Amino acid sequence: MPLSKKHDDVKILLLIESFKTLYRAMCAEDLQEELLVEVYDENLLFQDSFHKIESRGAFLDYCTALYENLTLCDFDFHDQWINDGQAMLTWTMTYSHPKLNRGKPISVQGTSHIRFTDKVYFHQDYFDGGALLYEHVPVLGSIIQQLKKRMAYN
Repeated sequence: MPLSKKHDDVKILLLIESFKTLYRAMCAEDLQEELLVEVYDENLLFQDSFHKIESRGAFLDYCTALYENLTLCDFDFHDQWINDGQAMLTWTMTYSHPKLNRGKPISVQGTSHIRFTDKVYFHQDYFDGGALLYEHVPVLGSIIQQLKKRMAYN
């Protein structure tokens, strides 16, 4: 393998590890802004089941608001696939919010699809929005559970 290819492979693996470190370390007290700037391109496009965010600055604002109300947010990364400037990473996120699930931890499995050159410029998360949020909202959660039961019988 040519030396430049090995060097590029090492840079990619370091970027992926920095991405995972960012999410393992991020919390309300420390959003890891320096690491976030190291990982994400300023022209980042982030999407998930609830948001579409265009720019690293807007993503930092989103993270600030999100983490402000969480009492816990941990990521456990499982598998990763890397190919031609993109990667898929599977994870379990465990979080606590005082107004959801009586403040008890909630765990959700998901996948992140990222595209990158020197930094990540595209990040899309895939997860079950109901399992993440809706099922844990008082009143709405019981309605969703009833709907799931009805669908299972039909």
